[in-house]
Amino acid sequence: MTVACSIKLSDEEKLNILRRVDEFRQWHSLDEKRYCLVCGEMITGRQIQVIGDTRRNAQLRLSCPTGRCNATAMEWVCPTEEVLIKIAMMEAERRWLCLVRQAGRTMQSYQRRTSNTISRTRPKPPLGPW
Repeated sequence: MTVACSIKLSDEEKLNILRRVDEFRQWHSLDEKRYCLVCGEMITGRQIQVIGDTRRNAQLRLSCPTGRCNATAMEWVCPTEEVLIKIAMMEAERRWLCLVRQAGRTMQSYQRRTSNTISRTRPKPPLGPW
């Protein structure tokens, strides 16, 4: 049985592997950032996992370091100004939706409290003309 696991490498070895295995983008240093289109996280070359078979000379592959994300180099983009703006807009929209949900829950809670208070303080109207 073969075991594929993340390999510990020196900085120089890792940079050379990034340059060789990532056929989509160039790597000039391990501190360069990429935006993962799968998990939405910004990652660096230092964080990227190099995975290979430790018992055989199998082909190496790169993997996103984010938990539960198995994205590869094809799914990472350089953080251009356009990408960074889109990320910021998505984050702002997510925060805005959280605020709207919170405001909705607050209004519902307020309405429940005030409707209970009003019904307890007002007497019920008489049922008949007496």
